[in-house]
Amino acid sequence: MNIFAIRKSFRTTKLASVFLAPLLALGLLVSTSAGAQSLDKPAKNSDDSLAVRIQRLEDIEEIRVLLTNYGRFLDAHDLVSYSHLFARDGEWVGGFGSAKGPAGIQAFMEKNLGPGISRRPGSSFHLLTNFIVDVHGDTATAWSRWLFMTAGPDNRPTPAMGGHYDDILVREDGQWKFRRRVAVNDIPQSGPPPAPTPK
Repeated sequence: MNIFAIRKSFRTTKLASVFLAPLLALGLLVSTSAGAQSLDKPAKNSDDSLAVRIQRLEDIEEIRVLLTNYGRFLDAHDLVSYSHLFARDGEWVGGFGSAKGPAGIQAFMEKNLGPGISRRPGSSFHLLTNFIVDVHGDTATAWSRWLFMTAGPDNRPTPAMGGHYDDILVREDGQWKFRRRVAVNDIPQSGPPPAPTPK
């Protein structure tokens, strides 16, 4: 290779490096910026997701307390506190009728259960189990089982009847309350007996 060819090759390489270097630098800058944005986005989504999950767990726990207080106030015959577990437009539906609103539900229960303690304390209670809660923002649904226990002839706890609750709940003034609670008797059945199973 002669001296002219070497010079020409050198000039070509030098020009290529002059033009390519800024392009490579620009490409690296864009790639780094895009990478930083992609790293920021999952972090933000992760924070949002964590906050949502924590709120959901707190809501479920508050609703569990509501479901438990229902049985606690009912067994204590504290019908004032019991009625305040219901929303302003809350409804109770059960074997002996239905009522709406805290005042209406309190009056309804006093009419059916009596205004004061009608039985010896500790002689009966509700056992509440199997809470299933599904939260949707400021509303929720719940399903649970109940068992009404009484003192038997030998003073031992004896199941008298059992059933389940179907609930619609709402967050009202920052607190979870019953919008609609349906108390269903499964044993003994509150409705007509089921049709016989074909053999």
